[in-house]
Amino acid sequence: MQQFTGSEAEVDLSLTARAEGGRTVIEVAGEIDVYTAPKLREKIAALVDEGVYDLVIDLERVEFLDSTGLGVLVGGLKRVRTHDGSLSLVCTQERLLKIFRITGLTKVFDIHPDIASAV
Repeated sequence: MQQFTGSEAEVDLSLTARAEGGRTVIEVAGEIDVYTAPKLREKIAALVDEGVYDLVIDLERVEFLDSTGLGVLVGGLKRVRTHDGSLSLVCTQERLLKIFRITGLTKVFDIHPDIASAV
Protein backbone atom coordinates (compact mmCIF):
# COMPACT_ATOMS: atom_id res chain seq x y z
CA MET A 1 0.00 0.00 0.00
CA GLN A 2 2.87 2.36 0.66
CA GLN A 3 3.54 2.88 -3.06
CA PHE A 4 0.06 4.35 -3.69
CA THR A 5 0.04 7.01 -0.99
CA GLY A 6 1.05 9.93 -3.18
CA SER A 7 -0.73 8.96 -6.39
CA GLU A 8 -3.88 10.99 -5.85
CA ALA A 9 -1.91 14.12 -5.02
CA GLU A 10 0.20 13.75 -8.17
CA VAL A 11 -2.81 13.40 -10.47
CA ASP A 12 -4.23 16.80 -11.10
CA LEU A 13 -6.43 18.63 -13.50
CA SER A 14 -5.26 21.78 -15.19
CA LEU A 15 -7.79 24.14 -16.73
CA THR A 16 -7.17 27.21 -18.84
CA ALA A 17 -9.84 29.28 -20.54
CA ARG A 18 -9.48 31.71 -23.40
CA ALA A 19 -11.70 33.44 -25.93
CA GLU A 20 -11.35 32.24 -29.51
CA GLY A 21 -13.60 32.84 -32.49
CA GLY A 22 -16.49 34.16 -30.43
CA ARG A 23 -16.46 31.15 -28.11
CA THR A 24 -14.63 30.32 -24.91
CA VAL A 25 -12.21 27.40 -25.10
CA ILE A 26 -11.45 25.49 -21.92
CA GLU A 27 -8.26 23.46 -22.29
CA VAL A 28 -8.29 20.49 -19.96
CA ALA A 29 -5.18 18.48 -19.09
CA GLY A 30 -4.82 15.54 -16.73
CA GLU A 31 -7.49 13.20 -15.43
CA ILE A 32 -11.19 13.96 -15.04
CA ASP A 33 -12.38 11.66 -12.29
CA VAL A 34 -14.32 11.68 -9.05
CA TYR A 35 -11.55 13.72 -7.37
CA THR A 36 -10.93 16.32 -10.07
CA ALA A 37 -14.31 16.62 -11.82
CA PRO A 38 -15.63 19.21 -9.33
CA LYS A 39 -12.87 21.57 -10.48
CA LEU A 40 -14.17 21.37 -14.07
CA ARG A 41 -17.78 21.70 -12.90
CA GLU A 42 -16.87 24.87 -10.96
CA LYS A 43 -15.04 26.34 -13.97
CA ILE A 44 -18.03 25.77 -16.27
CA ALA A 45 -20.44 27.15 -13.65
CA ALA A 46 -18.28 30.25 -13.11
CA LEU A 47 -18.15 30.98 -16.85
CA VAL A 48 -21.92 30.55 -17.22
CA ASP A 49 -22.45 32.82 -14.20
CA GLU A 50 -20.31 35.42 -16.01
CA GLY A 51 -22.60 35.20 -19.05
CA VAL A 52 -20.42 32.90 -21.17
CA TYR A 53 -22.76 30.41 -22.87
CA ASP A 54 -20.80 29.13 -25.88
CA LEU A 55 -18.07 26.78 -24.72
CA VAL A 56 -15.56 24.49 -26.38
CA ILE A 57 -13.92 21.95 -24.10
CA ASP A 58 -10.58 20.75 -25.42
CA LEU A 59 -9.97 17.19 -24.19
CA GLU A 60 -6.80 16.56 -26.21
CA ARG A 61 -4.57 16.47 -23.12
CA VAL A 62 -6.96 14.44 -20.96
CA GLU A 63 -5.43 11.14 -19.92
CA PHE A 64 -8.47 9.63 -18.20
CA LEU A 65 -12.22 10.29 -18.07
CA ASP A 66 -14.65 8.45 -15.80
CA SER A 67 -18.41 8.55 -15.31
CA THR A 68 -18.14 11.50 -12.93
CA GLY A 69 -16.34 13.46 -15.64
CA LEU A 70 -19.00 12.50 -18.19
CA GLY A 71 -21.63 13.71 -15.75
CA VAL A 72 -19.88 17.07 -15.43
CA LEU A 73 -19.78 17.45 -19.23
CA VAL A 74 -23.48 16.57 -19.56
CA GLY A 75 -24.31 18.94 -16.69
CA GLY A 76 -22.31 21.70 -18.38
CA LEU A 77 -24.20 21.11 -21.63
CA LYS A 78 -27.54 21.37 -19.82
CA ARG A 79 -26.38 24.52 -18.06
CA VAL A 80 -25.40 26.37 -21.25
CA ARG A 81 -28.49 25.16 -23.11
CA THR A 82 -30.74 26.81 -20.53
CA HIS A 83 -29.24 30.06 -21.87
CA ASP A 84 -29.53 28.98 -25.55
CA GLY A 85 -25.79 28.33 -25.53
CA SER A 86 -23.67 25.48 -26.80
CA LEU A 87 -20.95 23.18 -25.54
CA SER A 88 -18.70 21.40 -28.04
CA LEU A 89 -15.86 19.00 -27.42
CA VAL A 90 -12.48 18.69 -29.13
CA CYS A 91 -11.28 15.10 -28.96
CA THR A 92 -9.29 12.81 -31.25
CA GLN A 93 -8.18 10.25 -28.66
CA GLU A 94 -9.72 6.91 -29.53
CA ARG A 95 -9.92 5.74 -25.91
CA LEU A 96 -12.03 8.78 -25.00
CA LEU A 97 -14.11 8.69 -28.19
CA LYS A 98 -14.94 5.06 -27.41
CA ILE A 99 -16.42 6.15 -24.06
CA PHE A 100 -18.62 8.70 -25.84
CA ARG A 101 -19.74 6.08 -28.39
CA ILE A 102 -20.50 3.39 -25.79
CA THR A 103 -22.56 5.80 -23.68
CA GLY A 104 -24.40 7.22 -26.71
CA LEU A 105 -23.04 10.69 -25.96
CA THR A 106 -21.80 11.12 -29.55
CA LYS A 107 -25.45 11.90 -30.30
CA VAL A 108 -25.54 14.52 -27.53
CA PHE A 109 -22.24 16.35 -28.02
CA ASP A 110 -20.73 17.98 -31.08
CA ILE A 111 -17.28 16.39 -31.12
CA HIS A 112 -14.63 18.03 -33.31
CA PRO A 113 -11.12 16.96 -34.35
CA ASP A 114 -9.60 20.38 -33.62
CA ILE A 115 -10.36 23.76 -32.11
CA ALA A 116 -10.61 25.48 -35.50
CA SER A 117 -13.57 23.32 -36.53
CA ALA A 118 -15.19 23.69 -33.10
CA VAL A 119 -15.19 27.49 -33.14
